[in-house]
Amino acid sequence: MNGQEISGIGRYVPSDKRDREMWQRLHNFCANEPRAFERDATTGHVTGSAFVLSKDFKSVLLTHHAKLDRWLQLGGHCDGVADVPFVALKEAYEESGLTRIGAFSRSVFDVDIHQIPETARDCAHLHYDVRYLFRAEAGEAKASIESHALAWVPVDRLEDVTDAPSVLVLREKLDLFLSSAADALL
Repeated sequence: MNGQEISGIGRYVPSDKRDREMWQRLHNFCANEPRAFERDATTGHVTGSAFVLSKDFKSVLLTHHAKLDRWLQLGGHCDGVADVPFVALKEAYEESGLTRIGAFSRSVFDVDIHQIPETARDCAHLHYDVRYLFRAEAGEAKASIESHALAWVPVDRLEDVTDAPSVLVLREKLDLFLSSAADALL
């Protein structure tokens, strides 16, 4: 599955065993679940996330998520739209208040499959979260109703606001991704 594409998601080059396993699971889910992009807790679903970086790539815009009460990257559900890069960008605009956000690369940055706990409305289910890198180009960050706050957090200080591996992965992968993505630049 190295460097292969999944329709509606894009191309990904896994860098280690964890990445290869996540990509294979995502590939299998999309190939076998006709409602992969629907918001269906009985099957799980694909979601799209955006790591929005500052112009100098030294900080990332994080949201203090109102429902989850923790700092996360921007993102959300596909709600039937089978174009995950579009969903991630749309969510970044809706949640950030920025007026121009540029895609950094055509490639997937990371895949994180994680369990969402049961709620009064939904059973426990999986989010097949596909993450992309973007760059803030214009506008002032302003929290939406989905957030308690937004903050530009230096990538080398992420642990000051979170211990979530799903966010800390940005620091682990960013330099390698930036140095190897020159051919994928828009």
